[in-house]
Amino acid sequence: MNMNPYLPLKAEIVDIVQETTDSELDVKTYALKLGGGAKMEFMPGQFVELSAPGVGEAPFGFASNPLRNDTIEISIKRTGMVTDAIHSLEIGDSIFIRGPFGNTFPVKGLEGSDILFIAGGLGLAPLRPLITYIFEEENRAKYGKIQMLIAARTPTDFIFFRDYAEWRKIKDVEITLTIDNEVPNWAERVGFPHNLVTEMSFDLEKTYAVLCGPPIMIKAVSQKLMEMGMPQDRILTTLEMRMTCGVGNCGKCNIGHQYVCVDGPVFSLAELEGMPDEY
Repeated sequence: MNMNPYLPLKAEIVDIVQETTDSELDVKTYALKLGGGAKMEFMPGQFVELSAPGVGEAPFGFASNPLRNDTIEISIKRTGMVTDAIHSLEIGDSIFIRGPFGNTFPVKGLEGSDILFIAGGLGLAPLRPLITYIFEEENRAKYGKIQMLIAARTPTDFIFFRDYAEWRKIKDVEITLTIDNEVPNWAERVGFPHNLVTEMSFDLEKTYAVLCGPPIMIKAVSQKLMEMGMPQDRILTTLEMRMTCGVGNCGKCNIGHQYVCVDGPVFSLAELEGMPDEY
């Protein structure tokens, strides 16, 4: 593996999964394989920089199991020039990748605790490495009860829907799916996460909440959890906004004295409370 953080490595696209079926939300997951049999070692919470030659580069969180890294998976929402270029690629095409960058979720610090995952839309992607890491047979007994509250605008906006049935088979795992508004034939919940979390039962003293989604969701859910009595240092999130270079040089992800790409992207709410109100 090349140790130069500025030099991208060439990777082949070996699989593409169309995650969403809503015409207004186009998310695909790309499985990438590095050349020469190389593997990219990473941990939950870290991210990479993907580049499309002649177009540009952008940061994306890992979306795959760090313990099964013959290939790595990145989930990408089509939003602009770089993501348009990546979405035009096909299996067998090449892309360039730098990383991994950033800090990680405290996998050791979470051991012995129950975990409440709350994800909104594409926010499930950067949480998936931690979820799959915990669900590995060698790790599952190290963690307590796992609850998930997974939100999307509509039933067609959920990502990794194929995973939910298998996750629900795992001992001490509960998954709640919710959408914004009622639609025909929807059998699960309707409502926003910050309202539904008050109906969930968990031990505030032994549970960590791990959040990812739109900033407004993160703030609303965090506020509700604090009102319920959860300590700020037990509320974790990952911030992927505004990152550009990945190594703290461009300064675009600066919040106060912190750089999201270097000091994050994983932060506790206690850490965020000490920053300017920009996240």
